[in-house]
Amino acid sequence: MVDIYWVAFVKRSKNRLKILRLLIDKEKSQAELHVGSGLYRTHVRRTLLELEQKSLVKCLNPKDRIGKLYQVTSKGKEILKKI
Repeated sequence: MVDIYWVAFVKRSKNRLKILRLLIDKEKSQAELHVGSGLYRTHVRRTLLELEQKSLVKCLNPKDRIGKLYQVTSKGKEILKKI
């Protein structure tokens, strides 16, 4: 069961919601998220860091400096279902 706090956290930022929705289908890189969302790269990166800190998104290859892939966690999927 997802706490209402997490739903509110995602809904407070249109960038968070946009990034989570783009990642729901399959894993994507930061560059793919930049193109798909229309957000600046810095906004995409900041949003990914916020989502990663809250365990809503997971980096699949954190040791790579270039071409990091991100995917939504099960917690993130539950929140999207609630929204």
